[in-house]
Amino acid sequence: MLVIDMGKGKRYDEPKLNMKKVFGVIITIAVIIMIIVSIKKILKHEIAPVAEIKSKYYTVYLNGKWGVINNQGQEVIPLDKDEMIVVPNKEKAIFLSIYDVNEQTGEYKTLAINEKKEQIFNEYDRVEVIENFDSKQNIWYEENILRVYKNEKYGLIDLEGKTILNCDYDEITSLKSVKENFIVRQNDKVGLVNSKGQEIIKIQYKEIKTLKEGYKNEYIIVDENDNCGVISTSGTIILEPAYKQIKYLGNAEIYAVLIDNVWTLIKKNGEVINNAYNYISVKGENVVVEKDGKYGIITTKGEEKITPTYESLEYAFSVYYIAKQEGKYGIINIDNEPIIPFEYLNMYYVEDKSILIGDITTTETVIFDNNLAQKLKGLFVFEDEYIKARIDGQNKYYNYRFEEKQNRELLTKNTLFVSEKDGKYGYLNVSGEIVVDYIYDDAKEQNEAGYAAVKKDGKWGCIDRAGKLILEPSVNLDNNLYTDFIGQWHLSNEGIYYTK
Repeated sequence: MLVIDMGKGKRYDEPKLNMKKVFGVIITIAVIIMIIVSIKKILKHEIAPVAEIKSKYYTVYLNGKWGVINNQGQEVIPLDKDEMIVVPNKEKAIFLSIYDVNEQTGEYKTLAINEKKEQIFNEYDRVEVIENFDSKQNIWYEENILRVYKNEKYGLIDLEGKTILNCDYDEITSLKSVKENFIVRQNDKVGLVNSKGQEIIKIQYKEIKTLKEGYKNEYIIVDENDNCGVISTSGTIILEPAYKQIKYLGNAEIYAVLIDNVWTLIKKNGEVINNAYNYISVKGENVVVEKDGKYGIITTKGEEKITPTYESLEYAFSVYYIAKQEGKYGIINIDNEPIIPFEYLNMYYVEDKSILIGDITTTETVIFDNNLAQKLKGLFVFEDEYIKARIDGQNKYYNYRFEEKQNRELLTKNTLFVSEKDGKYGYLNVSGEIVVDYIYDDAKEQNEAGYAAVKKDGKWGCIDRAGKLILEPSVNLDNNLYTDFIGQWHLSNEGIYYTK
């Protein structure tokens, strides 16, 4: 019988615990649990835990008809439209198309629907995307703004239907190459507004243009006499409209203007500095100039620093310039001293990454750091956060500090990662375990939808985020610029829709 002494709170007549045995049992149980978990990982090819996958939407085209799929490859809008369905923002279930197009008059109707196939924004006569493009013919749509038409006037709304600009304008178009800037027209005069509907430039000019592609701190304004000036985003006139052409030189204090068919360097107060050259760019007190097809450097006081002798000359960083001589590129400094030999087919500086890139051949590239030290040599793909390299026949990954990394260290949103072995490709999970065996001739990393393209015997197919084969390698994409899949759909050669 067990007797308890309530005063002492202690059991009597109970054998003492053997602590060594207790610890032994605990360790044995822990080992068994670890073995079970490891077996489950191996059997299930455990993939990295991921946040809830949000739906995204993509335009598709097949057999002359248009539709929309989501990032699971499922049809959201059936392929039954004769005209292209545009997805302004792939994270929003808003789809636009046109119909009843009259080729003779140019008249048409528009349809805006959601993922339930319900018509939306039907208080307007038309709802349209706003298209933009740059000099490289990269085409995009404004992601969060739509143009609407009612009572023969245009306005702007956001993707929730909120009014940004009332329908009071004769025309609304994008400012080419500049995102979220819109030219508005009333009574043959134009002004400029931003994506919040705020007026940047009053409606009083014949034309508004960019000073430099993508640049939106100042703009060129053109008056009724076709004279050009410069205006700031605050509406301050920097240069009065008095010139036939204006060239931005990278310096808000100095511009090149065309006076009597001669390019002239002037300060923003109109003071003429020099008019003996064609002016290319300004950095500090130094101006890259062109004369008789050759390039050199003068100071803003007109003093010649480097006689125009180069086939091209472009500012890189610090005191360094990319120069071209006898068809090859190299680096010189402001004192015209050669720093990197003229032996490259092409050379350019990536400012936001602080790297200098030089192409030795079409398949071999060198990367220099800001000290002009050679860091890498091979074939590269430059992503936002990392560099994918092909060096000595091996795929490697680096950050922009040139530290070699595993792809699973860099692609933190992915569940599978390309791996190469003996010239064949497979996929590992985040723990480095093989999920897809080394059976493919080529392979791509996962895209934003979680799919990865795989190649075998000259044909491409697709696996999903768990490594399951969704499409047997059966598609020839030799003539395509892009290799990307959403389920069984592959990106078209134009890169703007998916097809089968």
